[in-house]
Amino acid sequence: MSSPLLKRELGIFGATLMGLGSIVGAGVFVSIGIAAKIAGSGVLLAVGIAALVAVCNGLNSAQLAANHPVSGGTYEYGYKYLNPWLGFTAGWMFLLAKTASAATAALGFAGYFLKAIGVADRTYLILTALVAVAILTLVVLAGIRRSNIANTAIVSVTLLSLAVFIVAGLPEVRWEIATVQNDSSIGSILHATALMFVAYTGYGRIATMGEEVRAPRQTIPKAIIFSLVLTMLLYVAVAMVFVGVGGIDKLSLQTATTAAPLEIIARSFPIPGVSQLLAVGAITAMLGVLLNLILGLSRVLLAMARRLDMPKVLARLNPSQTTPYVAVVTVEVAIALLILVGDVKTTWSFSAFTVLIYYAITNLATMKLSSSERLYPQWLAWVGLGSCLFLAFWVERQIWLIGLALIIAGLIWRAIVQRLARD
Repeated sequence: MSSPLLKRELGIFGATLMGLGSIVGAGVFVSIGIAAKIAGSGVLLAVGIAALVAVCNGLNSAQLAANHPVSGGTYEYGYKYLNPWLGFTAGWMFLLAKTASAATAALGFAGYFLKAIGVADRTYLILTALVAVAILTLVVLAGIRRSNIANTAIVSVTLLSLAVFIVAGLPEVRWEIATVQNDSSIGSILHATALMFVAYTGYGRIATMGEEVRAPRQTIPKAIIFSLVLTMLLYVAVAMVFVGVGGIDKLSLQTATTAAPLEIIARSFPIPGVSQLLAVGAITAMLGVLLNLILGLSRVLLAMARRLDMPKVLARLNPSQTTPYVAVVTVEVAIALLILVGDVKTTWSFSAFTVLIYYAITNLATMKLSSSERLYPQWLAWVGLGSCLFLAFWVERQIWLIGLALIIAGLIWRAIVQRLARD
């Protein structure tokens, strides 16, 4: 008997906001600072290159999701269009990267929240992060419709805060600093590009939840394109203000000493209250990312359980068939465990490598689409594949070596599980 399917309850507007909620979080509040520390003013070029790579990957994800609209994203596409081993590798990479990212988002939320309410004692950091995960897990368990309502409220506050930051900051930009590429090396720009690419990849959540989208062939491509275009414009504007106001000589100091570099820069604006509003936006952004990661991770676990790459119990749905409740609770526990050992910069670099490998498999699967299934030219798949594989190995060597080792460990796990299933 086939597994029951989730209900389709998301339209274009809701799917686009889900994409924005997944993208606009740590990407803009954390990664721009990390990338600027690596590449200086070259971060502007990194933001642009990463956007182009993301557009290629986004359009290819849209084609696959439109033709195969089920939960699981590239895990399912790998199985359908490539082979089970590549499909499993994609799912495994997604679980590793995004569980770590979710823990980072929870800790980021806790840090911003405690700072906003004036609590300096960091002993409350982990407890606050765990409470946030527990509350958002309850929201996700309530189903995609209530999750969408919560996401809409969260994203609205985040976008408002960033819009005010841009409007208040642009008049303060020293354009001679913002437009000069300084002495950024090609290597540093490519490293920063790999990190910034992760800041765009939340659009994949739309594809991951393809089973819950109405009219997926029309809705998914439009929602992904809308999300990417809006995010690219937002990131370029924020990066321009960040570099042009902060100054190249101050970037390293700001990104090394604070987890909220945008907030530090906003304090220099003549308009009062911008830094406080930005702090609120950062809090909601981290919540939005965490909410969407719990959604996405639970849907990939659901898909993997349906194929017995994970325990079958994870494929159970609640009576109304609106959420895979066992998978959601499992994700909560995994995130909670990682919160105890999370490190922002290491996690972000690890996410960059694993996400780039994940999307390399996405592009490879796109090449297998028939002419009737294809929505866009095939050269997009080649560009996406090449750029993902190229950028993946510009992160720190120890990071991609660990990533390769974990891929091998995952494949060994699958071989053991498959053999046990046959016996």
